[in-house]
Amino acid sequence: MFMNEIIIANNSLPQLCGCGLFAASESFIHTDRVPDFCVLIYVIDGCIYVTEGDTDYEVNAGELLILKNGIHHFGKKKIKKGTKWIFVHFRISADCNASPFYPDASPLGAYDATAESILTLPKFLDSVSARFEKELKTFIEYAQSDDAYKKWFINQRLFLLLSSLAVSAQGFSNNLTLSDRICRYLSDNIGVPFSSENIEKRFYLSYKYMSHLFKKEKGVTMQQYHNSVRMDEACRLLCSTLMSIGEIADKLGFSDVLYFSRCFRNYTGKSPSAYRKDSARYF
Repeated sequence: MFMNEIIIANNSLPQLCGCGLFAASESFIHTDRVPDFCVLIYVIDGCIYVTEGDTDYEVNAGELLILKNGIHHFGKKKIKKGTKWIFVHFRISADCNASPFYPDASPLGAYDATAESILTLPKFLDSVSARFEKELKTFIEYAQSDDAYKKWFINQRLFLLLSSLAVSAQGFSNNLTLSDRICRYLSDNIGVPFSSENIEKRFYLSYKYMSHLFKKEKGVTMQQYHNSVRMDEACRLLCSTLMSIGEIADKLGFSDVLYFSRCFRNYTGKSPSAYRKDSARYF
């Protein structure tokens, strides 16, 4: 359980104060301050040492930390030269007792209030999905772009980024079964080859135990599930983009296009090129 967690509401946009990618040109100690903004830190290389209130944090490469506004932030240990990280400074509404959000009329419960109108941002994550890392880098690129209408859209994009992070972190909570959490993890990592070692590192359990439980609850192996979500994404890309088959294979973590084509044929019964051609008949 972490202290100083941050809550966002679905009826109030956060406000971006600043963001960027920073590489330390020399060693330094984290700034001593009590900011009026929250700080998201995602470390790419090296390690960030920072204390929030009475809690010391060591944020290594691939890890994420969000510091709360109004709390004393300072450093005790030197951050080494060459450390590289992404930062996002933002403010949130002081009133998080948000009224329920009412969606547009739809056959799935028109005008029913959503079950939750607030979300808690994760305090610390020892890993983030490849999808979120890409979303974060895309956000930084847009924030630093010369788009004339950026001021109208940047806070909306920040809201989507933080919401995605909060929902993803909730997905790894104890409210879901282990098999469900593994499904979420595999779906978030469709761009990399299947790795039993990485799954063990992510969930701190033996692969043998998890594979037995997963097969029992889901009816397929973890590798079969991972392959299915990759092939489903390949189908989507073939229908909705002009990416070459090689580009799609590379995006989904296949180093060999022929092997990708063989996997795709085994999954769909068609080659990627035949699938793309046939799909045009349905639109």
